[in-house]
Amino acid sequence: QVQLVESGGGLVQPGGSLRLSCATSGFTLDYYAIGWFRQVPGKEREGVSCISGSGHSTYYADSVKGRFTISRDNANDTVYLQMNALKPEDTAVYYCAADPAGLFRLCVLFTGRYKYWGQGTQVTVSS
Repeated sequence: QVQLVESGGGLVQPGGSLRLSCATSGFTLDYYAIGWFRQVPGKEREGVSCISGSGHSTYYADSVKGRFTISRDNANDTVYLQMNALKPEDTAVYYCAADPAGLFRLCVLFTGRYKYWGQGTQVTVSS
């Protein structure tokens, strides 16, 4: 059974940091690109960052570039999103998702490519 489980969300003050984890099971993580997306009520799901199966290629939305870092540990079937210098506008439910893109294909932040999704973790940035 395929599962993606996000954790690490919570309440943080502006300028603070959080590290989100996406624990996966039920498939071979190496052959999947992983994306992080976020959504606030009433708005479309927004792509934040993604990483290729091999981990050699990453992509960031302009809104988070320089503040967020995506990484993966295929041996432990986990992908991370380190979020620094958080802003109130980063408040959202964050989802990880898996795209069967293979080991070397560049990742893209197009929701239609992602086959499996987690349930999400809430991130709230507020003083």
